[in-house]
Amino acid sequence: MKKVLIVDDEQSILTLLAFNLEKEGYQVDTALDGLEGYEMAVAHPYDFIILDLMLPSMGGMDICKKLRQEKIEAPIMMLTAKDDELEKIIGLELGADDYMTKPFSPREVLARMKAIMRRMSSKSKAEEALKESASTAEQDELIKVGDIQIDPSQYEVIVRGEKIDVTPKEFELLMYMIKRINRILSREQLLDAIWNFDYAGETRIVDVHISHLREKIEVDTKNPVYIRTVRGFGYKFEAPKK
Repeated sequence: MKKVLIVDDEQSILTLLAFNLEKEGYQVDTALDGLEGYEMAVAHPYDFIILDLMLPSMGGMDICKKLRQEKIEAPIMMLTAKDDELEKIIGLELGADDYMTKPFSPREVLARMKAIMRRMSSKSKAEEALKESASTAEQDELIKVGDIQIDPSQYEVIVRGEKIDVTPKEFELLMYMIKRINRILSREQLLDAIWNFDYAGETRIVDVHISHLREKIEVDTKNPVYIRTVRGFGYKFEAPKK
């Protein structure tokens, strides 16, 4: 039985979601307080976490950030009464997997949960296959472009001799682009490939991740060598000219 944690300061929402999830066969724990919810998420292995954005003691953004820092990889869905694009982008960048604005339908929550868990399961299998193939094929272990070196088997990125920290989405984005070097990739294409159209139409998410990658791999973000903007089309990853 899959375990779900719901953290929200509105008892009516906790009751509504818990009732509908339990009907679907999930085991549900709830918390009205942010700090209590965070402690429960750290102490117990949940299969899915639903977090309200505005919580007493500890906000949903802080909880999400800390859980990812603790290497807790359970999918996280953020709930908010605000329909704010910037907050949505920040939440997704911190490691949330989806974002819903109140009021919402419990059926939609369930549908999105199932879609996310299916995707996570498929991704996990793909990552295991990648690790196995990387360990048996030495020539596929390292990818080098200019002064960037990537080890897919270890999910490591080294730039100018120093290992840099990248989020899982940044790593996926970098790998996708570097495997299609010198090809123009539209924002919609990148959104489809990396985010599976869960956030269809919200290409601003791509721009934010591109900006963060540039900060980590480019010497001068205003004059990027690797990730070039193709005005009116999207982005292109290029090998630096010697």
